Amino acid sequence: MKLENLKKYKHIHFIGIGGSGMYPIAVILKKMGFFISGSDNYLSDTLQSAIDEGLKIYKEHNSKNVKDADLVVFSAAINEDNPELKYARLNNTPVMERAKLLGIVMNSYKDLVAVSGTHGKTTTSALLTQVFVKSGLDPTVVIGGRFPAINGNSCFGDSSYAVCEACEYVDTFLNLSPAISVILNIDKDHLDYFKNIERLIESFKRFSENTKKLLVVNFEDKNINSFLKEVKIPILGFGLDEKLISEKIKNNFLHTYSATEIFEDHGFYSFTILKDNAHFLRLRLKVPGKHNIYNALATIAVSDYLNIQKEKIKVSIESFTGVHRRLETLANINNIIVMDDFAHHPTEIKSTIDAVSKMGFSRIISIFQPHTYSRTNMFFKDFANVLSRTDISIVSEI
Repeated sequence: MKLENLKKYKHIHFIGIGGSGMYPIAVILKKMGFFISGSDNYLSDTLQSAIDEGLKIYKEHNSKNVKDADLVVFSAAINEDNPELKYARLNNTPVMERAKLLGIVMNSYKDLVAVSGTHGKTTTSALLTQVFVKSGLDPTVVIGGRFPAINGNSCFGDSSYAVCEACEYVDTFLNLSPAISVILNIDKDHLDYFKNIERLIESFKRFSENTKKLLVVNFEDKNINSFLKEVKIPILGFGLDEKLISEKIKNNFLHTYSATEIFEDHGFYSFTILKDNAHFLRLRLKVPGKHNIYNALATIAVSDYLNIQKEKIKVSIESFTGVHRRLETLANINNIIVMDDFAHHPTEIKSTIDAVSKMGFSRIISIFQPHTYSRTNMFFKDFANVLSRTDISIVSEI
């Protein structure tokens, strides 16, 4: 379905509108002229934002909420016994899964950039958004975290440009057909759905095949490298050192972006970017952690391909101070710094602890809330090993 066909539905209702994946689509559709309603059992910051946006919000799931809806949208988090979904199905009201709707909306943008990967999607999407906004491209944006530069996790622009966080879970990103796709990394995750790493890699390969113009990839990632020989469109590679590029795929890249002269100062990094081993520009990041060098390199590769001026790229990235819940400082109480991070995979937690460990604190206490039973079971030893690197570790119920 194309966006034009969606316009026959005047009133669209979102079940679980407070979800980070539902709310941004709802806001964009409202700004496109649709009447939007939604329901949620949990009062959250996101739900309050929906109320502030003027959306019609119900603070419980009830069949009467959808009686006037032309289309009912649900996500993977909604069970089939949900009263609103049941009512819609029984009364032949059209229903649509959130991922499909996201594809319809985002695929309507000619210059869609979709950012995928097991780790770093939200930060890289926000970095790209910052560059696009400061360069006057006026993008439409859907990302998975609140970003101060756009006062939320979405914005509606008046151009052909869009930035979308592309999540692999339950093959959600296969609904997208981007002009440009970024694959930051492929790590074992969501194996409750994919069952094994081979099927996960295959899903990312299919995502790359849906891409129309350009693929931007981490050339150090062996799982990504496993299918690059079969990619038919131009590829840009990024990573810390061009020597890490496999000989098998060296000739596949249109250009490469790497980092050298890397200096660390209390967890914050400055470095020189090389394009095809020639000086491109130098950056100093305001967000801590070595992992953010990769996120910056991916952003630079996309921005340079779009002919954004180097100085605008530099100013945009150097002024980036992060996204909500990505190593975000919440408070400083008697020189005790309280930080919040969304890391929920052992690899991500390691990156977070690595960053914090370099920031000069005398003691680090970690409080970790596991997200799912399946992930906790699968990575139990990995979680234990990485969390044991802090002085005290507290683990809550799942």
